[in-house]
Amino acid sequence: MAEQKIKAGIVGGAGYTGGEMLRILLNHPNVEIAFVNSSSNTGNHVYDVHKDLFGDTELKFSSDLSDEIDVLFLCVGHGDARKFLEANAIADHIKIIDLSQDFRLKAGSQTSNLKPRTFIYGLPELKKTSIKTASNIANPGCFATCIQLALLPLAAKNMLLNEVHISATTGSTGAGQSLAPTSHFTWRNDNLSVYKAFNHQHLHEI
Repeated sequence: MAEQKIKAGIVGGAGYTGGEMLRILLNHPNVEIAFVNSSSNTGNHVYDVHKDLFGDTELKFSSDLSDEIDVLFLCVGHGDARKFLEANAIADHIKIIDLSQDFRLKAGSQTSNLKPRTFIYGLPELKKTSIKTASNIANPGCFATCIQLALLPLAAKNMLLNEVHISATTGSTGAGQSLAPTSHFTWRNDNLSVYKAFNHQHLHEI
């Protein structure tokens, strides 16, 4: 008997995070994508936005939020995941995996009229057992993930000094698709700049 596939929905499917989530799930043998939600691309094929998926799927963006899924991936911008959960009543049986920073440090959706949800910090190497049974998972940030994976083994052996100095460099896609003076090729090409010094959103997470 064939194994029953996990039905997944994606909110914010037109962004960089949503595109990568689509690519991963389309190639997962045990996942079926039920819908890809995008308020700005409803009716368009996903490959119209994510050109690398041409020939891999005929899925179209929709405004659907069906309850007939097992897991919902929130691929929206920082601050928007919390607003989404405050505005939409998601069925209790649906596991939510949030890829924004909204629930990494603060548990629960803190809503007044909807049932609050408690999220766990979803770094598999740190909380593998908890993640398996959790209903709501806050996906760690990119900097926080690579830094923790490097430092946690040392911390476990009490091998860290009082101060830890980290030098990390990121690409341009981490800032999303929104245009800004520093997002253009003419500025970024062959350039390296300081980004949110002493005020980066992953600082407290680390």
